Amino acid sequence: MYTNHGQKLVLPNYVEMSLSEATSAAEEESFHLIVNDSVHMIGKPGGIIIDQNPKPDSKVKENRKVYVTTTKYIADQIKVSALPSLYGRDFERKSKELSFMDLNAAVKDYVYDPGEPNHILEVYYKGERIISSEGRDADINIEKGGTLEFVLSKRYGGEMGIPNVECMEYESAFFLIENLKLKVSEIINSGVITDQSTAYVIAQDPAFTPDGLIQIGDEIKLTISQEKPANCN
Repeated sequence: MYTNHGQKLVLPNYVEMSLSEATSAAEEESFHLIVNDSVHMIGKPGGIIIDQNPKPDSKVKENRKVYVTTTKYIADQIKVSALPSLYGRDFERKSKELSFMDLNAAVKDYVYDPGEPNHILEVYYKGERIISSEGRDADINIEKGGTLEFVLSKRYGGEMGIPNVECMEYESAFFLIENLKLKVSEIINSGVITDQSTAYVIAQDPAFTPDGLIQIGDEIKLTISQEKPANCN
């Protein structure tokens, strides 16, 4: 740095310094810092100089104004209304799309749904549900760099009432069980079976009870008889 009055000085590098620290240093060297822009940078604290004009090591006169760009203290906000369509969409594809908006995506939970797996059912931000089948809370603000949490669909795992297939012909019972996304695990023959499709279900495991529940995808064992039991109407 030249010290004679009127001669040019070498401008120091203020980049990566805090604004307060750089301002004090600049004043001691007869420069004046002016913030002409600020930007949000994920993971970087506010008030840090990220650019300056003139550039470091430029030769300038004393009392020169130095224009700096700093990081913001408060993150930029994105309204929920500005988010892409999320409900019912594929999670992997939408998480990539959100990353371009500086938003993170994390899986909060999986819930049984008869549709395709890994599709978005609900979206949460800071513990609050913002998107679901009922719509979206359009006016909520999300910070850039923030994380959205997703509830996704899965094929199995939901609960349902145990179907009552006793006294049904096997073919009808099998059709009902498969349509409910359950499985027939084993068939036990009681006596001689001449035609399995028209044989009657005389027992099932788990047994039907009015309040009994079974997981989607679970198995039911059937016992069949060619003769219709007397207790079946």
